Amino acid sequence: MREIVHIQAGQCGNQIGTKFWEVISDEHGIDPAGGYVGDSALQLERINVYYNESSSQKYVPRAALVDLEPGTMDSVRSGPFGQLFRPDNFIFAHPQRETEGKQE
Repeated sequence: MREIVHIQAGQCGNQIGTKFWEVISDEHGIDPAGGYVGDSALQLERINVYYNESSSQKYVPRAALVDLEPGTMDSVRSGPFGQLFRPDNFIFAHPQRETEGKQE
């Protein structure tokens, strides 16, 4: 069986990618928290192509979400499927402190 690693980067990539995961989750019967709520064995037949199953029987997208601005990641997390992703799926730059980068 093949496995897909999904990488979404930047504001546009993360907006499109978030919609992608909403559609894929709906097709496979996965709720926004990662639980299976479907009604067909076909939904689970190839679910491992897109998701990893955690020890708590939740499905987690095999994905990396990347952006230089933490605000984009915050909007994904606060969206309807934000709890679907593990916290370590989010890769973003940390804002610099005001004193960093200034010469004295």
